[in-house]
Amino acid sequence: MPAVPSRAPRPRGRPPKGTELAPVDTMMRAAAEAFAVQGYDGVSLRTVNDQLGVSRNLLYQRFGSKENLWRAVVDWAFRPFLAHLDSVDDESADPMERLRGFIHGFIEYSATRPYLAGIATQEGTAATDRLDYLAPLASNVAYALAVEKLMGIDQKLTPRCQYIRVICCELARISSHLLGLGAFGLDLGAVTVFLLTFTEREKIYNLCESLTGARFTTSYTRIGGVSRDTPPGWCDAVRKFLGEVVVNIAEMETLLTRNKIWVDRTRDVGVISRADAIDFGLSGPNLRGSGVDHDLRRDEPYLCYKDLQFEVPIGSVGDCYDRYLVRMEEMRQSVRLVHQCLDKLPGGFDNASKEPVNVADGKIVLPPKNKVMSSMEELIHQFMLVTQGMNCPPGEIYFGHENPKGELGFYINSKGGGTPHRLKIRAPSFVNLSILSALLPGHMMSDVVSILGSLDFVMGECDR
Repeated sequence: MPAVPSRAPRPRGRPPKGTELAPVDTMMRAAAEAFAVQGYDGVSLRTVNDQLGVSRNLLYQRFGSKENLWRAVVDWAFRPFLAHLDSVDDESADPMERLRGFIHGFIEYSATRPYLAGIATQEGTAATDRLDYLAPLASNVAYALAVEKLMGIDQKLTPRCQYIRVICCELARISSHLLGLGAFGLDLGAVTVFLLTFTEREKIYNLCESLTGARFTTSYTRIGGVSRDTPPGWCDAVRKFLGEVVVNIAEMETLLTRNKIWVDRTRDVGVISRADAIDFGLSGPNLRGSGVDHDLRRDEPYLCYKDLQFEVPIGSVGDCYDRYLVRMEEMRQSVRLVHQCLDKLPGGFDNASKEPVNVADGKIVLPPKNKVMSSMEELIHQFMLVTQGMNCPPGEIYFGHENPKGELGFYINSKGGGTPHRLKIRAPSFVNLSILSALLPGHMMSDVVSILGSLDFVMGECDR
């Protein structure tokens, strides 16, 4: 066996001048200046070497390529904006400063650009999938109802369309709460709860795939209706799922509601008073958890909610434990609502009476695909609707929708045509997080995990 070569002893002390890397901030600042002055194509590792006075090999060993250096510069530049912690006094969260909304997804701006997928066109539904991407079906419905209100057809939707939309919204609510509570439990150490919730949520994804053709970004709703009717056997599958998910919900409550660790980590933690919840504009379960009896489905009913019976769960203390209990009961109420919709669905499960699912207006609804493929008139019709949008009237409207995270609102200012003059999205997660600066002081760092989990936010809405 050949002898193992002896390793030279590692030199102690600082390396000779010119052979060590500069501090990270100095290095990143020099690289950022080089990219800013010379542009990406004009920068090389040698450029930064010359500014830092270090060996080229050392910089190459650190990053490997100019592309990796560029990624490091971007990460270094945005890190102070993504999260900022001035100082930490032991385990206290008192000095924490929360910043949000610096990586804008530019959905609101793109809606006003005629050369992009304007949100006032049928294709704009795809943009709303990326808001609360944990409940895309509900976001699709909210956007469609806002545009339909602007066009004055919100009261002309067919009954079958309204019931299908409500089923989609309530399935989305169950799916969102399952993920929120599962992740909340996982953050506090309840791994079994996370596995239980994802088991049921996967069943909802199967239902979404059967109905819409997609599991995640569904793009199912259309202005004036939905993209297609329910497929054969889908309603039966929904009914079967409802019977299974209530068993899962009961098991979750058995694991959490009286669990000493769970109660100690959530009760009297993150208390939001009724007055503060209103002042900070909270909505959804976070508002109702503080004792405010407000639900847009009941107070400002849309679709067929006025014909359905359901209860609105309300908290009493406003802590993390109350917000957990509210979401648990909301899932049960959503199951109750979907059962009623299936019982009252016009045309029945298989729509034997051929009830329409879209308004009877050829200037709004896309023509059937089989006619598009065989008729020049329908082909031109679809091309005009997709590229230019509907001919919306001038005016301005606001529509608020009870999404799983809270009130998802769309303000549209129209000057006519298929593209809005201005569009503003009221994202519930963005608004709900505004209370963190007032809520976190006085808590320990371990409590921050509980508080964030109980607020149940999604960053797709915050950086929309």
